[in-house]
Amino acid sequence: MSVESTKPRDACCSKLKLFLASMAFAYFAKAFGGAYMKSSITQIERRFDIPSSFMGVIDGSFEMGNLLVIAFVSYFGAKLHRPRLIAIGCMIMSVGSFLISLPHFLQGPYKYETSMIHNTQVNDTESILPCSSNHSLTDVDDTPDLATRADCEKATGSSMWVYVFLGNILRGIGETPIMPLGVSYLDDFSKEENTPFYLACIHTVGILGPMFGYMMGSFLAKIYVDVGSVNLDSVTINYKDSRWVGAWWLGFIATGTIVLLSSIPFWFLPKSLPKQGKEKDQSKGLELCTEAEQDNFLQHQDQEEKEVTFQEMAKDFIPSLKILFRNSIYSMMILTYLVIVNGFIGMITFKPKFLEQIYGQSASKAIFLIGILNLPAVALGVITGGFVLKRFKLGVIGAARVSITASLGSFCLLLVQVFLRCESAEVAGLTVTYQGIPDVSYEPQTLLSQCNAGCSCSMKQWDPVCADNGMTYASPCLAGCETSTGTGKEMVFHNCSCITEVISPSQTTSAVLGQCSRKSDCDRVFKIYMVLSVVGSFISACGGTPGYIVLLRSIQKDLKSLALGMQTLIVRTLGGIPPPIYFGALIDRTCLKWGTKQCGGRGACRLYDADAFRWIFMGLIAGLYLLSNMMWGGLYCKIVQRQKKLALREQAKENGLEGNSVNGHADVNIALNKEDTDKESTI
Repeated sequence: MSVESTKPRDACCSKLKLFLASMAFAYFAKAFGGAYMKSSITQIERRFDIPSSFMGVIDGSFEMGNLLVIAFVSYFGAKLHRPRLIAIGCMIMSVGSFLISLPHFLQGPYKYETSMIHNTQVNDTESILPCSSNHSLTDVDDTPDLATRADCEKATGSSMWVYVFLGNILRGIGETPIMPLGVSYLDDFSKEENTPFYLACIHTVGILGPMFGYMMGSFLAKIYVDVGSVNLDSVTINYKDSRWVGAWWLGFIATGTIVLLSSIPFWFLPKSLPKQGKEKDQSKGLELCTEAEQDNFLQHQDQEEKEVTFQEMAKDFIPSLKILFRNSIYSMMILTYLVIVNGFIGMITFKPKFLEQIYGQSASKAIFLIGILNLPAVALGVITGGFVLKRFKLGVIGAARVSITASLGSFCLLLVQVFLRCESAEVAGLTVTYQGIPDVSYEPQTLLSQCNAGCSCSMKQWDPVCADNGMTYASPCLAGCETSTGTGKEMVFHNCSCITEVISPSQTTSAVLGQCSRKSDCDRVFKIYMVLSVVGSFISACGGTPGYIVLLRSIQKDLKSLALGMQTLIVRTLGGIPPPIYFGALIDRTCLKWGTKQCGGRGACRLYDADAFRWIFMGLIAGLYLLSNMMWGGLYCKIVQRQKKLALREQAKENGLEGNSVNGHADVNIALNKEDTDKESTI
């Protein structure tokens, strides 16, 4: 008899474990694709010659896809076959990833911005004249008319970014069912005390996705975009150049394949499972709902599931929303998460560009460091937060304390990072004068000087060369170079008249291709920044799981999917779409040198005002995190206040003064009587 009784339980546990493993893989796959998209922003921006603000719109299209379906998927999906809906979502994500990579196969080869001289094939012994009064680059400066530009853009396929935009929308639509339906399914059929640990495990495995995504992004950023179809010896730039575009399209093929594989296990999982540990006393669990609600839920689990019509589900939708948003704890948590996500999305979207422009790191190295240092710290923080909850059996108040403490600690470290800086790159005519004096005007016309006045140089071209004096010049012509030797990346320019103004006797008047490296003390400052960033990431992540548990326990069981879906809808709509756009627009305002598109017009930014970039980027993030900490404080006070009310009711019940009071766990249950539940859902 005992053997027979254990079989259903073992089958239940095995299916629950299969779902847990499938969810972990799905979280890994979606995070893998999402992180790779973030790591490829710089490459896509350069490939299609678009500013950061416009790239922010493309990046925000993922949340736009979520916005289209999240409310309906969360509500109606909870009453349908949740595992199969998750499988369908993964397949849609896969199609979106493949669609993003499509422009590479429809466009022609990438033609980066360079001077006309570099397009001339020369021998090592043959010299050319970058600076000469006998030639003029005025044709390069002329802006073609609209008709000519339209024909040019059609020929070059520069509008192919539309495929990236649409593919990212599909990724957002496909990702929609995974979080609300998956978490609610797991929480419905697992023991209450196991839920925090299960969620921590899923999120920890999920964190591996961004780590691998950023590492793959770093690797592919070093591979030229047209690898296999062009002669790499003819390419005059390397992966450290601001015009370089890596093989971004390869990563989306890989992520699409991984996401497609993650959909397979969900097709074989049942619509529902018996409650894990159902035979045990559940009054000691952490669930924050009334006894009547628990009994009602268990009855529904024991009964044969009835077919629910679409009309019946739609009829309950608006009343369910009203009950949900009357819960002040839930509403306050949504607002708090909204502010936090605004800061986080803005930071993670443009952090590679921040490291590149402020600390002189290559895009590849910046992406690699984020993936190998920051993300493992986040994974360790998430699992640590879940372990602390389970080890000390913390209730809602304890979880809130852990979360707000972690938030305050990470904010303090963030403030220190705001004031860390490196010396700006010395670029003649942009950040310093041609005599090496720091220039605070940043006027474009300063690119012209007496030393290059007779060279007929284009001020729109960005083809930087580095002199022995450590100064970068926007082009060989603007450096006043008269001759050159070598081909491709090995080209060297000689007799540069502008360099002679600021050199010591031991230095030469020659220049090589590429921008100069930062000063040596920048490496030390950068290491300090990365240490603070990694420690801050760990501390912040420690509060992730406790904060999520506070959210879960603030809602009753039958509204859990809807609540998680609405949270995702609101946070991703107002916290996911706007930040890349307004962060990008503010960052664009710090640009000192814009690139020029192949068809004319302004392209991607090549050089930023480092100090202005740092103050705007880090200052905005710090301001948002300060606001979120203030909101966390108000939320904590609200939870404590509710807890005191519950304690009084429990005491009254024990004294026989309140016979119909709700029974719940003293540490975490903030359930209310019938009159209060009309205003608030249970916490």
